[in-house]
Amino acid sequence: MMLYLTTFPYQDSSCIMGKREVQIHFLTLPVLFFSVMEERKSTEETPRNNALAQRRSKSYRQSMRSCVEATHLTYTSGLLTALRIPRSRKAPKSCDITKQVDPDQVALLVKKEWQLSYVTPLYQFRHTQLKSYSKQLSAFMVSEKQQGLAIEVGQELGFKVNFSVVLGLAETDKDAETVFIQILSKQVFSAKDAAPKVVWSGWLTCVNGDLDYLRSLPLEFVSLPLFCTRGPESLTVLVKTWFEKTFDCCFGPLGINSTNLQWLASLWTGCHPTINIQYLKLVWTLPTLPPMDVTYTVHPQDAWELWDSMRQVDTTEDSISIDEVTGFIKGLQSHFFRHFRIDLSAGSLMQISTALGSSHHSGKIKIASPNYIPTILQLLTECALLKMPI
Repeated sequence: MMLYLTTFPYQDSSCIMGKREVQIHFLTLPVLFFSVMEERKSTEETPRNNALAQRRSKSYRQSMRSCVEATHLTYTSGLLTALRIPRSRKAPKSCDITKQVDPDQVALLVKKEWQLSYVTPLYQFRHTQLKSYSKQLSAFMVSEKQQGLAIEVGQELGFKVNFSVVLGLAETDKDAETVFIQILSKQVFSAKDAAPKVVWSGWLTCVNGDLDYLRSLPLEFVSLPLFCTRGPESLTVLVKTWFEKTFDCCFGPLGINSTNLQWLASLWTGCHPTINIQYLKLVWTLPTLPPMDVTYTVHPQDAWELWDSMRQVDTTEDSISIDEVTGFIKGLQSHFFRHFRIDLSAGSLMQISTALGSSHHSGKIKIASPNYIPTILQLLTECALLKMPI
């Protein structure tokens, strides 16, 4: 069922949020527009392999024990971690990333949707051995296929794997350089001179990782905690399995919770004076029976004026606090409640999107503009490090 509600402008249709008067309206109509959709969950998540989920190697425990001894411990989301949840972040600044990263490699990362995972430190991983890793993973995939493992890419002659380094994304000398992986396959009935087709892509990265944590790791370990994948799930499972066997690590799903979605919404909205975000769309799920999705689209200028009004006087232009982020989201919720008497704060923020990118709570993200890649990857690196269990 789809329900559309509209509110036409009248004398009392605007409200004061912060220091400025802001009207929020839909992009193509002179009215406030939102859609309410009933969502019935008919799919079930595939159970994860318990053996892989519970795997804890001696070398991984050694790395985490070293980290625990060196840093302060806090509890987050029921998991013991060796990191603090940040209450402020640097304000995003536009930069031409292609000046420090190969433009062809940048093109591989942006304008594509990636599924996120976290990965524990890699034991004895060496950037100088990427050519060897390509051959090893190719051989592993052929072996698994010969054993009858179903690989959902059609009829293929074989696989070719390419490991490469993406130089320039590292922000500190403790950040390991990003590693990009491609799996290529040539179909049985393709022309003889046809080039292999990319059937799967993935990359591991660390951008502005916590320095205390990175310094605490033994020299045998390399931390690339954020793993982004795109392609058939069967190939993702194969790649993860090979990494776990080769580098004594483990993977886990990396969702993006409501707080981090609010951070992304605020960071992207703050970019509007530099680059037009075109729109700000937020999707909440309300705890009704059945669950109800509310899609809330805000004009970019209105969103930015609200965000600007929330900026605290004693805050420097180079930083953003969690209080400002919370105030921004509450301002949007208050305006929505004023018109429709629907309390969005009772639900969960599930998805946000602008012209600069989009993100979903399930762990999917798309970076549409290369200008703000470091800002987004730093936030995701923090999420991955905090998610890793001891």
